[in-house]
Amino acid sequence: MKIFVNFLSIFRILAAFAIIFTIMFNWPWVTFILFALGAISDWFDGFLARKYNCCSKLGGVLDHIGDKLLVCNTLIMLTLMIPTWFVVIPVIFMIARELYISGLREFLGTQKIEMPVPKARFSMGKIKTTIQMVAITAIFLGFAIFASVTPETDNRIIFYLIYVLPKIGIFCLWMALVASIWSAIQYTFTFAQKLKKIK
Repeated sequence: MKIFVNFLSIFRILAAFAIIFTIMFNWPWVTFILFALGAISDWFDGFLARKYNCCSKLGGVLDHIGDKLLVCNTLIMLTLMIPTWFVVIPVIFMIARELYISGLREFLGTQKIEMPVPKARFSMGKIKTTIQMVAITAIFLGFAIFASVTPETDNRIIFYLIYVLPKIGIFCLWMALVASIWSAIQYTFTFAQKLKKIK
């Protein structure tokens, strides 16, 4: 089971780079399916790891890398697909947040102090990641449906989805930005507490 759980994390890493090419070659349904599977695998491997008690340091590292690559790669590609301020601004700040937290961890690592990811099931970091994945999934699905429309298409539901899904996705991006800032503040307080251990 541990091997399968690690495989799911590796799948997210591979999907994160594959999505770049599916967007470049304009394969919207492949993009949507790859990202949706990656998002589902994120929940699934965590569930399996807890249920079968098969957590490992390697698995934790792979899971963390897979999540960050899947989200950050696709966020960057979103700024190319929708190059407007209401997409670019939250993406810039969310990626900056990831670099900021990594910097804090790297510094503490040089002092042999760990700053682990909060283990609470509904930590702000996990909420942030979940909202990000919902946002990106909604936008990718909207693009995929739009690409399937033909001049003969006459279905109000399809046109409604094309209209509303990107708006839901962008709204969720801004909600994810709020969660990112909140999470960064929490990590900053934790970092300040850890600094007290440095002599």
